[in-house]
Amino acid sequence: MKAFCITEPGKTELINLQQPRPAADEILLKSRLIGMCGTDLSTFRGKNPLVTYPRIPGHEIAATIVETGAEVPAEFQAGMDVTVYPNTNCGACASCRRGRTNACKFNQTLGVQRDGAMKRFFTIPWRKVYASHGLSLRELSLVEPLAVGFHAVERARVTAADTVAVIGCGTVGLGVLAGAVSRGATAVAIDLEDEKLALAKQVGAQYAIHGSRQNLHQELEALTNGLGPDVVVEAVGTSQTYRTAVEEVAHTGRVVYIGWAKEPVPYETKLFVHKELDILGSRNSLAEFPAVIAMLAEGRFPVDATISATVMLEGAGEALQRWSESPGAYTKILVNMDE
Repeated sequence: MKAFCITEPGKTELINLQQPRPAADEILLKSRLIGMCGTDLSTFRGKNPLVTYPRIPGHEIAATIVETGAEVPAEFQAGMDVTVYPNTNCGACASCRRGRTNACKFNQTLGVQRDGAMKRFFTIPWRKVYASHGLSLRELSLVEPLAVGFHAVERARVTAADTVAVIGCGTVGLGVLAGAVSRGATAVAIDLEDEKLALAKQVGAQYAIHGSRQNLHQELEALTNGLGPDVVVEAVGTSQTYRTAVEEVAHTGRVVYIGWAKEPVPYETKLFVHKELDILGSRNSLAEFPAVIAMLAEGRFPVDATISATVMLEGAGEALQRWSESPGAYTKILVNMDE
């Protein structure tokens, strides 16, 4: 069977693998649509510290059940379309002992620390599989990145009384906006691309700020009566946006970081204390898949508008190269795994 492999930074190729067989507690899945995410782009660029090469990417998954192992519950049947929770947990580290298995010290995410789903077939333990509940393949492929955004909203303890500013309107950032709106919060989208800001408004953001054409500080002050946003979620991963989050958030507000800055971040740390901020990291997702699936099932997310391009497996390498050259031009690239 064919698989897409990032062999080293900047280089990809199609390779051939033997088709796997499911163990007793596993499901054999046929990959149908696989989303490329910022992690894959970082791997391609050689800027992902969690990756070793060669690596098969793919953790945003829409797949179809081919075969089930002997111990898999009968609710999972061949022909069902599903998505997959791509992370593992050890059960023994400090995070796992606290029930926060998404941040397991020894987590191995598909396509990052272990080979992912960008191959024709793969096996996965049945407990990681979520049935579609009538979702399309395109919708299923978006569940994982949107759940990452929903988890950041949970980390921020967002309520209907909050104004939530989201820096970066990629797919994860859109998930943050959707999650905040679902809680009744006032959502403010911040980005450098008009198309992404327009998409954020479709998701439900009440306000949109262009980070280079408008004065961000003045706009946020005006929207919040001079108080600043109650919550700022950073979903880009640059030194500047890391600093902006703590500079713009309200006193006693919450800052949540999803993006990974690729360089050291020089902070004015007195703001941490002077504002008495809650500064939080947000990694992966925990129990957010069902909420995202329910939102998509209700048609409350602009799926088609979010998907910038769909390519065949043979064109995945060229698509990554184009994305690397013009990162702002794409929100979501899907790889069609069907032959």
